[in-house]
Amino acid sequence: MTDGREREVEAGAVAGRPLRYYDVVMAAFVAVLLLSNVLGAGKVAVVDLPGIGPWPFGAGILFFPVSYVIGDVLTEVYGYTRARRVIWVGTAATVFMAAMAFVVVALPPAPDWTNQAAYETVFGQVPRIVFASLCAFWAGEFVNAYVLARMKVASGGRHLWMRTIGSTVAGQAVDSLIFYPLAFLGAAGWTPQLVVTVLFTQWALKVAWEVLLTPVTYLVVGGLKRAEGLDVYDRATDFTPFRAKV
Repeated sequence: MTDGREREVEAGAVAGRPLRYYDVVMAAFVAVLLLSNVLGAGKVAVVDLPGIGPWPFGAGILFFPVSYVIGDVLTEVYGYTRARRVIWVGTAATVFMAAMAFVVVALPPAPDWTNQAAYETVFGQVPRIVFASLCAFWAGEFVNAYVLARMKVASGGRHLWMRTIGSTVAGQAVDSLIFYPLAFLGAAGWTPQLVVTVLFTQWALKVAWEVLLTPVTYLVVGGLKRAEGLDVYDRATDFTPFRAKV
């Protein structure tokens, strides 16, 4: 369903066609992905909840509002196949970042540089965290994109809020169930109870963020659809994740 300013098309009709803002959205998504892995994933912060007291949460939640608006935009505006391309680009960028982090940490420090221990403390877990993040990101993003694309077809393009929230509930459940045990179970400072607490807290917070950001998602999606002049549907799309062709 369109408002008259966008032309409803099948995803296959725009295969290989350059779109005005697709590359910009891809670059923004990959940048936020890398920043969330480096800056947010390894730190547990705490918030004092009224009536409950101190409650731990992963600092990576700060990146979620941006990353999931972009993730929803990719599938809703550009279709599953172009979202799939971005997921693979993000995967490759994360692998490269992990490899470079390992090399940089392993390089012998200069004799007069005294920050090696602090550097290892901050970045020493990056390979494990990135491996967990890579697995969780890959699975969670594909679940999110698949659910959103299928719901769009089933709903005839109506009720965007239902698609964005429903896909987040499914995608973030998969993401969190993979990421936190792989990244932190058995790690220093992480008890099994803390892993479970942060896992469910992150999932609930991310779903809540998606609900709160629904007006922003509507604005961005509407603006991009008007700019591109298209409303893409995945009625005949091959949903295999194991390709990157658009």
